[in-house]
Amino acid sequence: MNKILVTGGAGFIGSNLCEYLIHKGFEVVCLDNFSTGHIRNIQYLINNHSDAFSLIEGDIRDLNTCIRATTGVDMILHEAALGSIPRSINEPITTNDVNIGGFLNMLVAARDCKIKRFIFAASSSTYGDNTDLPKVEENIGKPLSPYALTKYVDELYAEVFSKTYGLEYIGLRYFNVFGRRQDANSTYAAVIPLFIKQLMQHKSPVINGDGTHSRDFTYIDNVLHMNLLAIKTTNPDAVNQIYNTACGERTTISHLAELTKAMQSKIDSNIASVEVKYRSMRLGDIPHSQASIEKAKRLLGYVPLVNFTEGLEETIKWYYSDGNHSLLTDWNKSV
Repeated sequence: MNKILVTGGAGFIGSNLCEYLIHKGFEVVCLDNFSTGHIRNIQYLINNHSDAFSLIEGDIRDLNTCIRATTGVDMILHEAALGSIPRSINEPITTNDVNIGGFLNMLVAARDCKIKRFIFAASSSTYGDNTDLPKVEENIGKPLSPYALTKYVDELYAEVFSKTYGLEYIGLRYFNVFGRRQDANSTYAAVIPLFIKQLMQHKSPVINGDGTHSRDFTYIDNVLHMNLLAIKTTNPDAVNQIYNTACGERTTISHLAELTKAMQSKIDSNIASVEVKYRSMRLGDIPHSQASIEKAKRLLGYVPLVNFTEGLEETIKWYYSDGNHSLLTDWNKSV
């Protein structure tokens, strides 16, 4: 059994990864300081999988904590970060400390503990002001937010550690990931859980801008699949690379709002009369985002498992169910 450290393992993506990997036969160590993650996300694993799951409560800004968590593991999935563009604009120093300082600590720990492979959450925000569609890994623009800058620096650090110390890495540029366990109550909640929550409360979803901005919304199961491919690949050309992790589709925010409203109206007919509202654009946002996934297909064999509409349906079902217990997907169907 391979042992994997998941940093940020109590967060949205991290907790899904922890659960997924355990059901794939891995032993998992979770490192989290619960600044944005929640114990409820991993309580099921603590209660039912103590043989394969362990929790270390700690901060990646502390190098000794990083080394302690990394000792004895084979690979690292580094998901820990402060992941919001608005938060980074409001708190640039903290964002830098966590996303760059913490990332560097994890690289040092990986180097010193002789980790086999360092897989990390990169971001589509790295494309910055580049307007080309679809987004191709080699062509990026200038960052539009402190968050975007930190995620680009992480990619550069990973490359330097690979060339200097021989550390093997794979960076996954996530595109607007959504799904079960995404926090709808955070001050910096992402658009999909926020819209779902607002409609559940019969409140108007509010769109930043005129609604024509578009995103490559990526359901969580596709991210889990991509991480497993990154763990298992034996293709020497596939490592020390950055990959888009997405569906290769593009959905406008207006269409997202109307589709979410239509789906939830089937559950609660009162939602049909809720008005969608608009306001001014948000600072730091890019107009359009759509990934090319050709590189991931070619080098890792990646094919999206769940399209946007299917993922949105599953996500809405989850928010209307008891979201605090484990809602296991049919993992065997996934990979």
